[in-house]
Amino acid sequence: MNYREAVDYIEETPKFTTKNSLEHTKECLRRLGNPQDKFRVIHVAGTNGKGSTCAFLTSILREAGYSCGLFTSPHLVEINERFQINEVDIDNERFLEAFLKVKALADELVAEGNYHPTYFEMLFLMGMVIFAQAGVDYVTLETGLGGRLDATTAVEKPEACIITSIGFDHMQYLGNTIEEIAGEKAGIIVPGVPVIYDGNNKTAAEVIKKRAKELNSPAYEVCMEDTHILRNTQAGIDFSYKNDYYGDTVYSIPFIARYQVMNSTLALKTMEVLKDKLLVKPENIRMGLARTRWQGRMETVLSGVIVDGAHNEDGVEKFVETAAHFQEEYPLTLLFSAVDDKDFTDMIRTICRKIHFRHIVVTQVGGYRMVPAQTLAGIFREMGCDSVETAEEIPEAFSRALSAKGDDGMLFCVGSLYLVGEIKDVIRRSKND
Repeated sequence: MNYREAVDYIEETPKFTTKNSLEHTKECLRRLGNPQDKFRVIHVAGTNGKGSTCAFLTSILREAGYSCGLFTSPHLVEINERFQINEVDIDNERFLEAFLKVKALADELVAEGNYHPTYFEMLFLMGMVIFAQAGVDYVTLETGLGGRLDATTAVEKPEACIITSIGFDHMQYLGNTIEEIAGEKAGIIVPGVPVIYDGNNKTAAEVIKKRAKELNSPAYEVCMEDTHILRNTQAGIDFSYKNDYYGDTVYSIPFIARYQVMNSTLALKTMEVLKDKLLVKPENIRMGLARTRWQGRMETVLSGVIVDGAHNEDGVEKFVETAAHFQEEYPLTLLFSAVDDKDFTDMIRTICRKIHFRHIVVTQVGGYRMVPAQTLAGIFREMGCDSVETAEEIPEAFSRALSAKGDDGMLFCVGSLYLVGEIKDVIRRSKND
């Protein structure tokens, strides 16, 4: 079996298996030799900001000289993106080697009349094998959808647990209220292990605090009011964290969205909480934040061109906050698409209520989940946006949006991680031509 066949097999997995229990996942890890015990783990859950927070943590640890694995989802272009070693995606050879080991286990389980690992379990198990074989010191581990029943929660002894912002997404799995969703996310909390969490949503914060107290886990709340933004330009953000440990230190992050201040501050607090276990100098922290790279979340991919995978209520609100800041100085163009399991009408309403765009280009993504470009464009027009056009093919849509942006404006590409992945692929291909 070659690399492409391995990827195809993984992509086919949802068709012949269902959700397994955590005990099943733990049994898989046991049969693989408990690879997760060969490194230290920082476990991260939340609705938005998980991947960014993982990236900040990894960059800081790398600056301090630690070898790091990073496990995130979803991928934007290639599935290998889900596994990074020292901030580099793994190669096809390492991917295939881990896949064959996990597939052998899956075949063994099926032959016994047992279960087959799910799509996400396959990837999680591969990640644990990859990082153990690489001999990393730390792994920053992002959950899938939830926390309580997530395959990643099979890792029983993390160094710290982090819970980022809580909002409405995947409600068919996680619940219909903030309390229910926060309860699922708080499922990653481990007895006695510190939890660092986003306290901006007080309803969610109360759920997390209560669960931490039940498990006798030290809990550390971080709020946006604990930070002070000094500068926010197209180059990034300078801010300070009003904290006795860090004092008046000014930090710089290479992102334009203010919510990344919150994600980086969660990483700062985690470094403080783990200071007795980690050899991390203040300069490592400062440089780690400044050098962090993260795909698809308010990422500047070309001069004045930002891609953002905002695809739920909380994510779109945060996109709007960023765009509103920049529309005071630049004319804005929007490239938009969404898939049919998201409330795209509400997304468009939120965007149009606060942002004026010079021009909007609407396209379509997502295969069987696709929403026709004409449908989305019609909603924009209903919301009072006049300058709207459609382009069904993403390369054409991106080209038109770039032209509309001009030399004086900014282009935001928003609405779906599928869209972000496709645009990054278009840019990559153009650079290789």
